[in-house]
Amino acid sequence: METLVFTSSTRATNSFDLIKSIKINDFSSTPKYVQLADAIVEAIKNKIVQVGEALPSINDLSYHLQIARDTVEKGYRKLRLEEIIASSPGKGYFVAKEQVFRLRIAVFLNKLSAHKKIVYDALASELGDQASLDLFVYNSDITHLRNLLQGLAQPYDHYVVFPYFKEGKDKAAEVLSSIPTDKLLLLGREVEGLNGDFPVVCENYERDIYEALESIREPLSKYNLLKLVFPDHSDYPKAIIKGFYKFCQEYAFEHLLVDHAGREHIKKGTCYINLAEDDLVYLLDKISAKNLAIGEDVGIISYNETPLKKFILNGITTLSTDFKLMGEYAAACIMNNLKTRLEVPFYTVLRASV
Repeated sequence: METLVFTSSTRATNSFDLIKSIKINDFSSTPKYVQLADAIVEAIKNKIVQVGEALPSINDLSYHLQIARDTVEKGYRKLRLEEIIASSPGKGYFVAKEQVFRLRIAVFLNKLSAHKKIVYDALASELGDQASLDLFVYNSDITHLRNLLQGLAQPYDHYVVFPYFKEGKDKAAEVLSSIPTDKLLLLGREVEGLNGDFPVVCENYERDIYEALESIREPLSKYNLLKLVFPDHSDYPKAIIKGFYKFCQEYAFEHLLVDHAGREHIKKGTCYINLAEDDLVYLLDKISAKNLAIGEDVGIISYNETPLKKFILNGITTLSTDFKLMGEYAAACIMNNLKTRLEVPFYTVLRASV
């Protein structure tokens, strides 16, 4: 049986170099213990520490990185479960696996939402243990995204970005051009003026809403008026409005654009198409207060399928991208080095609310 022997000088040198290489990002949505585990994996890939060499103690990492002991313990536990490190009584932790080829991927969400979580979960599931994902949320703020990109502690193998902005869309190409094009992947939409050979997994907003409404044209015909609730100063693509207008004009539906459901006076014979989850709550509350029947007196169609919508009031009709497939497409682009534009299917789920 092989015996590992650590000298004090070797331990001290390895610990110092490893600790210097670890950067914990306070602005990342990725838990710190995961960041720590990923940083150690990166150090193994870069030969900062090698098989059989000692790792810093839990106390040393906690002290030098200014993180809780529990965070270090969870990071080490994660690596032990993955059999990347092991421990020896009286000697501490050491590197157990020589070759670690895990990709490091930064994912930038414009906001946290149920459907973005579906994309992220599908991406993570498809990549499995071949990659580690760091999650950042920039709140649809172009300046915040710029600062996040500039403040990254170390480079990533891939950068996955949902490019949705409330303001400053004209600066999007400039900000995203700081990412090497061979490492960039856009989700949801393209960015005008951004050049290079990189994959895009996107939606066709104008066509999608047109075809989705067309597929339920018959049940919609019982309503006198269709209203699209499209919030002002939002990051939703204006192409949705174009597709809505095109459908209504093609099939002679009276239609209006509404900027806020909270100010709506609900009338019988109207069907609402809402984009934001907050507006769905406003509408349901106002319809309930008027004792109108959803699906008979007033119609409700909600953007983006989520698990709860099939249970709300016998079911809310939804128009939705296949977000799980979007995450799977993104993973395929990364693993197969695809440089292409893929459109994700859009579908309608007709339920009792129409």
